[in-house]
Amino acid sequence: MGTEMVNVDEIPFPTHITIATKPLSLLGHGITDIEIHFLQIKFTAIGVYLEPEIVGHLQQWKGKPANELAENDDFFEALIAAPVEKFLRIVVIKEIKGSQYGVQLESVVRDRLAEADKYEEEEEEALEKIVEFFQSKYMKKNSIITFYFPSTSPTAEIGFSTEGKEESKFKVENANVVDTIKTWYLGGTRGVSATTISCLATTISAELAK
Repeated sequence: MGTEMVNVDEIPFPTHITIATKPLSLLGHGITDIEIHFLQIKFTAIGVYLEPEIVGHLQQWKGKPANELAENDDFFEALIAAPVEKFLRIVVIKEIKGSQYGVQLESVVRDRLAEADKYEEEEEEALEKIVEFFQSKYMKKNSIITFYFPSTSPTAEIGFSTEGKEESKFKVENANVVDTIKTWYLGGTRGVSATTISCLATTISAELAK
């Protein structure tokens, strides 16, 4: 049986993935991009994989239209907090040095933690290790960054693979940093990719209506 694929900006994403034990479904996808002088520059394509059971944790939003959910950060906070496995598959469209990605991740997470008064030595150390992990990587087109968030522990496993090299992995064990990474990618209006957030809202709104 071949896995069905969904194309996100011409990059194929499998509709289902199994990381640990349960099959996860592609419930949202999109891109990160910026517009400079009316020119759209695309950086990455994103696939968000979640346990289908997540819908059971979001019943209070049943009947709400997708455009309303996309604007509702409480909905996305509940999605992030739901005790289900979550997996992000991020494919590079525009090549970038790993150090640039690492520093971008670090500054976003650091600023958000500082704002919430949760940025202490442990968080700083965890972020330094993430920057170190990405430092030596070169993210050419079609390289893959993954974030796996298990349902049972507040940790994240970051993976990086690029053509011709074995996948390298790194575990983040600081709960505040892990939470903030989740929010960066899944945090509703605070998410890095509006297209991904909108797609998640549309899919889950339709699932809740069943």
